[in-house]
Amino acid sequence: MIDSPGFLWTIACFILLIGPLVFVHELGHFLVARFFGVKVEAFSIGFGREILGWTDRLGTRWKFGWLPLGGYVRFAGDMNGASVEDARWRDLPAEDRAQVFHAKPVWQRALIVLAGPFTNLFAAVVILAGFALFYGEAQTPPVIATVQKGSPAATAGLQPGDRILDVNGRSIESFDQIYPMVQDRPGERLNVQIERDGAKKQFALVPASVRQTDRFGNEYRIGRIGIGAAADRSIRPVSLLEAPVVGLERTVSILDRMVTGLWQLISGRRSVQELGGPIKIAQISGEAAVLGVPQFIYLAALISINLGFINLLPVPMLDGGHLTFYAIEAIQRRPVSPRTMEIAFRSGMYALLALMAFVTLNDLASLGLWRLAGLDG
Repeated sequence: MIDSPGFLWTIACFILLIGPLVFVHELGHFLVARFFGVKVEAFSIGFGREILGWTDRLGTRWKFGWLPLGGYVRFAGDMNGASVEDARWRDLPAEDRAQVFHAKPVWQRALIVLAGPFTNLFAAVVILAGFALFYGEAQTPPVIATVQKGSPAATAGLQPGDRILDVNGRSIESFDQIYPMVQDRPGERLNVQIERDGAKKQFALVPASVRQTDRFGNEYRIGRIGIGAAADRSIRPVSLLEAPVVGLERTVSILDRMVTGLWQLISGRRSVQELGGPIKIAQISGEAAVLGVPQFIYLAALISINLGFINLLPVPMLDGGHLTFYAIEAIQRRPVSPRTMEIAFRSGMYALLALMAFVTLNDLASLGLWRLAGLDG
């Protein structure tokens, strides 16, 4: 087992991880806003009191806040960094109104908001494409080499030599595609189609729930069905032209796992105790940095996808909440009433604060704080 990194190292790695990803996200908003002629009043990395900043020739205040847990871009006509409308923009001179975010057509506002999450996802595609280019793509035939006695696979009737064709209707090209589908679904039914002696057969099995401990002592609950791959694993070189496609495929695969995980939480198949927040991300970032630069960069891709995905959820205060209101506006051909917007954004803010408090308590529990304090019962 590897000793966990120290506190200062963990904080430094967390800032080094989150800072650039937040910058990339906000830069997406910024660039598209500037393209459509929107005045950007502030570009902030971090929240709270400004500790460093400067103003560019176009009047944008670039600054760093003391709390490095996010960032924001404030447009002309915004009341705050969450793009809540300040109605006073309507009283501005015509020339100034033309630069106000809320004066733009709904499709332009939607593209400006969508640019943040999209840029995070694009950054992940670039990183993962780079990994494919430098390290190639692992290929292992989806043929079962071993079946553990008494395992879900053995109970269902799978045998060595079976070639797995699909799992839950998803085509399987490599054994590596099977692992995430099984790991993410402990206790859930899987329908597996295999080829045996030229004939196709269908099996149903339920992955066993297994507690796994990583090199830092962190425990995770994953699914296992008890099969092993053949030893003929190979690495296929990936060309410069093919790398973006592989990067996109890997990004989509990770997004799919995130959607699956969210649905499992909503449906109660996974415990909310597994949710993590900033403290957990900081811990993981320090651990990844200890393992090496490639692991740290790969984690950056995962967190970037996570940021893009979370911000697309239809929750007020998040980009997805704004996009939801713009969709309603486009359908009914008039903006959502200011009162409705105010209630929605207040509710979203309280919900996000409550969630932040909950995941922070989860993070502290995962670090063993309650056990050390004698509060774990």
